[in-house]
Amino acid sequence: MGARVVVVVDDDETLREVLRFSLADEGFDVTLLSAGSELMERLVSSLPDVLVLGSSLPELNGIEICRRLRTEPATMRVPVVLLVPAESESDRLTGLAAGADDCLVEPFSSVELAIRVKNLLRRMHPNLLSHMIRVGDLTLDREAHRVHRQKKEVRLGPTEFRLLEFLMRYPGRVYSRTELKRSLWGDDATVDERAVDVHIGRLRKGIGLGKADQVIRTVRGAGYALGDV
Repeated sequence: MGARVVVVVDDDETLREVLRFSLADEGFDVTLLSAGSELMERLVSSLPDVLVLGSSLPELNGIEICRRLRTEPATMRVPVVLLVPAESESDRLTGLAAGADDCLVEPFSSVELAIRVKNLLRRMHPNLLSHMIRVGDLTLDREAHRVHRQKKEVRLGPTEFRLLEFLMRYPGRVYSRTELKRSLWGDDATVDERAVDVHIGRLRKGIGLGKADQVIRTVRGAGYALGDV
């Protein structure tokens, strides 16, 4: 199963590291940030599967970030867990009203946070936790590494398989070439973004049902999306 990406944003370095270890133990790919401005820059090119957000960040606090995320079409569905200091427990209600999906009041157990993150994913994006992903007439089995469309097996190379798995996480969402490149090759600077177009072409050929089939849509100036299948 591809690692689910969690971004933790908090100005407490010790807390960030504790949460990194706890979430990594549960199989999450964890990125740590210390400021809201760093997060907003990152969200331009890459969205996490879950965002863990401190409410008392300097300059741009967590509650204001929640409000901004919920007003933008690209980020309005990103699951958010807000961390609230005990002395500011009233921020819990404010955070929920601003769009946080869950709140934890400090001090809290890092194990509890990992459980809350998994429960949030299970509720909002069950495809990320199951080894079987189904979108329309497409089925992808992460464990057996097999893909079927209309119950007929489709043969894909390893890169095309990973690409399809990534697209099937959020059907209909448009991914930029930068996001797709990072999902396949990480931050490898030797790989040109045009390689994404090559593998999209191979994937279309593998799972498509003809020239009129729009299983993968090209969105001019934006990227690609898994369409209605």
